[in-house]
Amino acid sequence: MTQDLAAREHATWQETRRRAVTAPTGNLALVETRWGADDPDAALAGQPATVTATRLRRWNPLTSSAEQGVRLWDAASPAVRAFERIDTFAYDPAWVLEARYAEVADDRKVPFAHAQDAGFTRDLPVPGDLHLSLDGRDYTLSAFDDDGTLLLVFGDPTNFTVTYGAGRFLFVEREAGSDRVVLDFNRAFVPPCGFSSHYNCPLPPPQNRLAVPVEAGEKLPVFRTELEK
Repeated sequence: MTQDLAAREHATWQETRRRAVTAPTGNLALVETRWGADDPDAALAGQPATVTATRLRRWNPLTSSAEQGVRLWDAASPAVRAFERIDTFAYDPAWVLEARYAEVADDRKVPFAHAQDAGFTRDLPVPGDLHLSLDGRDYTLSAFDDDGTLLLVFGDPTNFTVTYGAGRFLFVEREAGSDRVVLDFNRAFVPPCGFSSHYNCPLPPPQNRLAVPVEAGEKLPVFRTELEK
């Protein structure tokens, strides 16, 4: 693939991201999560016409029991109205890296802290290791299974200064029948919790913290006005 074609495909990916986060049930639209509720229609009582309700389910991290919930999404939320763009680094082919994927024999789970949890961790399925060499250092990264896709939660020295403080996400591309994987850090993206405080995102574990500043991918969402509290 030529650099011009890769840059055009990247621009298309950026536009797809913009449409996704601004959608009626996109990251910017999440305004409330009600755990213990299971009736979306009841949750919509008294809400404006721009609000949508959906069901969700999780395993309670403290009790390990199934828990039902309802999320409310507002297509005209303050965040949607104020959103301008996602600030990004310029496309850089040097940040399209190859790594080696090594599956593990049994189902394995790795502890991940989450942004709004009180110091405890949640065990997420990590079906293999990503072996990456970067700037003379070898890393063994943990990407967890996100509904059939490997999701890498990583941190680097740009966090809290240039990029989102809690780290960024990256979907991992695997080649069928091969242990080769592609880590295109140009497609590193701000996690959902960077758009709404009603998400509880996983944080990078120690093995996923890179020593090199990753100057690629999304930096931060940009808003035209200060968001309403």
